[in-house]
Amino acid sequence: MADGSEKNAVVSNKKVIFKDYVSGFPKESNMVVTIDENLKLKVTGDSKNILVKNHYLSCDPYMRLLMKNQSTEIFDPYTPGAPITGLGVSKVIDSRNPELKEGDLFWGITGWEEYSLLKSSEGLLTIQLLVNFYFYKMIKGMPGLTAYGGFYEVCAPKKGEYVFVSAASGAVGQLVGQFAKLMGCYVVGSAGTQDKVELLKNKFGFDDAFNYKEEPDLNAAVKRYFPEGIDIYFENVGGKMLDAVLLNMRVRGLIAVCGMISQYNCDQPEGVHNLMSIVYKRVRIEGFAVADYYPQYSKFLDFILPYIREGKIKYVEDIVEGLENGPTALIGLFNGRNVGKQVVVVASQ
Repeated sequence: MADGSEKNAVVSNKKVIFKDYVSGFPKESNMVVTIDENLKLKVTGDSKNILVKNHYLSCDPYMRLLMKNQSTEIFDPYTPGAPITGLGVSKVIDSRNPELKEGDLFWGITGWEEYSLLKSSEGLLTIQLLVNFYFYKMIKGMPGLTAYGGFYEVCAPKKGEYVFVSAASGAVGQLVGQFAKLMGCYVVGSAGTQDKVELLKNKFGFDDAFNYKEEPDLNAAVKRYFPEGIDIYFENVGGKMLDAVLLNMRVRGLIAVCGMISQYNCDQPEGVHNLMSIVYKRVRIEGFAVADYYPQYSKFLDFILPYIREGKIKYVEDIVEGLENGPTALIGLFNGRNVGKQVVVVASQ
């Protein structure tokens, strides 16, 4: 297969195709890997299209929502018979768009395929190789900007506050916990295995952590770690965890809702029963999306680069090699198989 350096080259293009809308827990069989044999590595016509080679693809829980035949109001659902899409790191092979030129690296929404023809540069953030490419892949990409925007902009933390992070060993949660420690907060995280609990405490520096699967009473568990209540809850889970947290928030506490992975495979979402705690304790709940913070990307880089250079931010990723293994990696998010950020390597540098 050509690497994109040959002008007018024709290559095969492996793709992960979405078969049809999903009810309940997704399966690998909801996707199929196909190959198109005759892709020209050249943009033709008068369009502003961008032809890219995809290097790294990000597996993210929100992608399950796009497998339903309904809009999220942020992303449109997947189209049966077309490649699934998600965030990735890509390199421009050819471009008619003035915003991106041949050889540029960027991260943004792309197809789950070896090569993608993008119709717009909107939402694509270029990468400058100022530090190791690894950090651009994840810390400086979607998880980093999500953690930064959600924690610093939505939560507006103060030194000494009590912070709880659910799904804390995941792509975003591990960074939120470290940001909170850098702020001088007390931080506890929840995760689904004892190995992940140890990772939170021993690698990421959380003050404490617990395995929610071993807790018969989540309310009691949260109260055990926060006897004086929670100032900030960074929400990634929803459902029973959110119910327990609501009972343990402090007066005028804040809940930043990044996601609710426990609900993504439910045909009927679980109810939340302790909502009156919002009134009693004057709790503020605010949802957000990473796209809200694209305009602050430069500010985010100024913030994160010194910490990366000083080795003050640690990160764990779960690497899967080969696009053909992408469906397995994506489905693994929903049974806790991954440790850290799940990445599919389509092509090395």
